Amino acid sequence: MQEHILFYVQPFIVSMCISTVLCFVIIKTCKRIRVRDQRTNDRHIHNSATSRFGGIAIIIAFVITLILNKYLVFDHLIWAIICGGGIIFVVGVMDDLRPLSWKSQIFFQIVLVLTVFIFGIRVLYVTNPLGGIFSLAHNDFFLPSLVFMLIWMVLIMNAVNWADGVDGLSGGVVFIAAIALFMIALEPHVFQPPIAIITMVLAGSVAGFLIFNFPQARIFAGSSGAFFMGFVLAILAIAAGAKIGTTVLVLGVPLLDSLWVIFRRVRAGRSIFYGDHEHLHYKLLHRGWSVKKILALYYGVTILCAVTAIATRSFNKFVIFVSFCIVVIIFFIALSYGKTAKKELSTNY
Repeated sequence: MQEHILFYVQPFIVSMCISTVLCFVIIKTCKRIRVRDQRTNDRHIHNSATSRFGGIAIIIAFVITLILNKYLVFDHLIWAIICGGGIIFVVGVMDDLRPLSWKSQIFFQIVLVLTVFIFGIRVLYVTNPLGGIFSLAHNDFFLPSLVFMLIWMVLIMNAVNWADGVDGLSGGVVFIAAIALFMIALEPHVFQPPIAIITMVLAGSVAGFLIFNFPQARIFAGSSGAFFMGFVLAILAIAAGAKIGTTVLVLGVPLLDSLWVIFRRVRAGRSIFYGDHEHLHYKLLHRGWSVKKILALYYGVTILCAVTAIATRSFNKFVIFVSFCIVVIIFFIALSYGKTAKKELSTNY
């Protein structure tokens, strides 16, 4: 029994330790060479002197732990994650050093999905909550699968990235989601030990980063970290027997927030990549919420969604998610038309 527990605890501890050490080194190095955030503007509440290279620590810790784990076989899934992580590392750090245009970011995300697809990661079907399945591949015709993956992975990556506006927010939500996928991967009717190990490696890498990212943060995930966390969650949802519905439910708040903001921007005739204060965490900051209170809301709802995802079947998940959407949309509408308590973003912790 102890060996069985260590089978999953060990990669978590290893990745967490590597991530912690790397974050500490990056923080000290950036202070010494005085690297400043080049993308600071009226959308961001962060100190420009704080390093945005937490993603470097997360990615390196994740990849090294995968390589060191003797129980993992380097199949197409792991190679897809490592190669995708390499692309995110290069492009993400470039974006953190000098912000790329939204067109360049979308191009790189499409290349990322195509890379995963080439490695053989496919969504062959999605479960119909009312019964049966929706097939996304017919013989050798995989175009519907590719289109679905483009929408799915780009949405998840951007949802996690857009949630990275408050200290500890995106990392905390991803940590909870990784633990939820870990527990589902070990359920008797699923039982996928390799997926469980990978989710624990992700959770450990993020946990090491969160030590320095909680309010007041000394390091941020940056584009490389946010995109990588979203990328791994998106690909694991596909690899773990198409656990798309589970991931959607667990990431319900950032996903609905992203879709709501996109809807508002389209209705206003603006680009969906236009920077503004429409995201939920910004609106709550406008109304005087402290960062810790916002984290408590996000974490609490995400944990509740994770428990629900683990404990329910497809149809029940669908009913719960629809009900959740209605409640969240009402909350968004109330925030949009309610009185603003503060005109400027608060940085109270």
